[in-house]
Amino acid sequence: MPSPRTVTSGPELHSPKQPAEPQTPVQGTRRASSVDAPSTHHEDGRLGLNTFRRAFSRVSQRASGQAPEEAWGLLRSSSRFLFRSLRRALNDGPTADQSQATAVPGAAHGPDMPSRVMDGVSQRSSTGMGPEELEPKAGKSVADLIAQRQLLAAFEQLRHLETRLVAEKASRTFEQDPTGFARRAMDVCLHYDGLAAEIGAVVRETLGPDGVDAAALAELARVVRAEEEAHPAPPADGDFLLTPRRWRQHWEDAVRRSAQERVQLAGAGEAPGAAEGASGLPGLLDELGGLVRCDLQRVQREVQPAYAAAGFPVWEAYLRAFHAAVAQRLQELARDARGCEQLYVLLHWVANVYGSPDFLGTSDLALPAEPLPPLLAPEVWARLESDYASSLELVAQQVKVSGAISAELEATTLRICARALGLFVPRFEKVCLESELLSEPHLGANINACEELRTSLLARFPGTFEELEKPLMVATCNFQKRLLQGLQRDVQPLFKVLCTRAWLTQDVLLPLMDKVVAFALHLEHVAPPWAQETLQEVHRYVIREYLAQVLRPRDRFRGIERMTASQKMGLEAQAIGDTFQGLGSEATWLGQAIPCVADILGETDKDNIQRHLETLIGSYPDIRQDHVLAILALRRLGRRRNQRLLQHAQNLLRVAAKAGGSGAAVGHVLFEEIEVPTSVDLLITWI
Repeated sequence: MPSPRTVTSGPELHSPKQPAEPQTPVQGTRRASSVDAPSTHHEDGRLGLNTFRRAFSRVSQRASGQAPEEAWGLLRSSSRFLFRSLRRALNDGPTADQSQATAVPGAAHGPDMPSRVMDGVSQRSSTGMGPEELEPKAGKSVADLIAQRQLLAAFEQLRHLETRLVAEKASRTFEQDPTGFARRAMDVCLHYDGLAAEIGAVVRETLGPDGVDAAALAELARVVRAEEEAHPAPPADGDFLLTPRRWRQHWEDAVRRSAQERVQLAGAGEAPGAAEGASGLPGLLDELGGLVRCDLQRVQREVQPAYAAAGFPVWEAYLRAFHAAVAQRLQELARDARGCEQLYVLLHWVANVYGSPDFLGTSDLALPAEPLPPLLAPEVWARLESDYASSLELVAQQVKVSGAISAELEATTLRICARALGLFVPRFEKVCLESELLSEPHLGANINACEELRTSLLARFPGTFEELEKPLMVATCNFQKRLLQGLQRDVQPLFKVLCTRAWLTQDVLLPLMDKVVAFALHLEHVAPPWAQETLQEVHRYVIREYLAQVLRPRDRFRGIERMTASQKMGLEAQAIGDTFQGLGSEATWLGQAIPCVADILGETDKDNIQRHLETLIGSYPDIRQDHVLAILALRRLGRRRNQRLLQHAQNLLRVAAKAGGSGAAVGHVLFEEIEVPTSVDLLITWI
């Protein structure tokens, strides 16, 4: 970190007899305007606007590279506000007209006013203070404190002078010397602006190669908090001295400028135009990602703890600043991106590198309270996707052109395209499935894209793209699986309420089926064969999970409760069947499962239970012995009847196995995927 330097702040902080610095051309121009003031005032005039310009320009010229003109702009804007307010303040005194004529003869000339007041006013007032109070004999001057980055001490000294000046103004001390008030008010305001400029320099150096130590950052935060406490709101009387300086906003602006400067460093060492080439863009984006990652990790590790005591939102401020800076840089790159490879590199970096949850290298970094805006504007993203698609159509054009030359060249070109697609499809599938932003519409679109590629390529180029069929089918099935997993996560908790005593008196099926219907709406935009298959899979899942809860009941029903449960199962089976039929499901084979179990549960004639078992096993040959045991355990049928029914069920299962009627063979798998744990009740039933 660069060590603090003591900066000579100009002749205003020295003895009146000490000679002033040589005048620069700009200073000479401003000094000429002081001729309007009396000569005696000119001889003793020590505080000049140019003097402060030289002082604070040197203060801000550090390793940060801040231009003096930037800091001077801050001083100049504050000075214009000060003098607009000053004219109103001086008009309150009984000698306002005379004071204005003497103190601000060039008030109507705008930019000349600061030099006239600062260079042409007398410092021999019998009241008030001279510049000695900005440079106490026992301590350092305010400018020296700022230059040495003793910011809190400089603020406390300025605050003391400001308070004293306001009190003297209120006591009408300056009625006979309004220019004295103007001079001292300008002193205070310019030093405040110098402090603000130094705050910006500290922020700019924070992420630089040398950095800024934690103590300096903590002091900066304390200074901002102290200013906010000293000036909580604009004063009712419009006193410009007590107006809030808004240093927190100044700090946030400095953070944004710092992030922009850091982001612009990426690729700065390359030759002009190298980043626009296909080989240069990946390197630039890698460098950009590494720089942002390193800087934000440094903010989280070093900068945030330094500000923590003052309660500054450091992490969110830097995160949003870097996000905006990266977005601005990418907008520039997007304007010049050309060709299929460049467009893909840019889109991939935005979607899968920067958009990855692992981009910052750790998952414990807090996200901002409000979501970050898109890195690329929607219209820019759409244009890049469109350009990328157009680039691919240029590839198709090359196939046509090669065919015009020779059949062999066309075949070679097609093989190259097939090989590239064979590598692309698995990568595309992996990237999509790893994204946390993948939604039902995106999955449906991916299914459609894979199906379109598979059918159209095989039909248009028979014998060339057969090797693509397998990866495309695998990708489509995986997208379908992810689509179903999303629905299952949403509705799985709703099944747990089934077959409980609360279920007997509540309609818990309705919210479950509402989610199913909402999911089915997405399938309307999916290619028909895959939409029907997915809908049937949802139908099978609902029946399977319903039966799983029935065979693993949380509560055992007896008497009236058992009859009520049987009736409710029948009604809900009808509701489920009607809903899926309305949605277009063709899986009619699922309709008998729940009613058969409901009939066994509620059958009053125990001799008819065997008939219900025969229907169930005949319809679902994938049922196992443990499933039969679980169903019989729902009733208290007695040891002998249970043994007889179980023996009959085993005979039916053996016959079905010999006939080759396995449900799995025809795709009708239901009970095979239902696990029934061994329990005490099942053991009792077996005995």
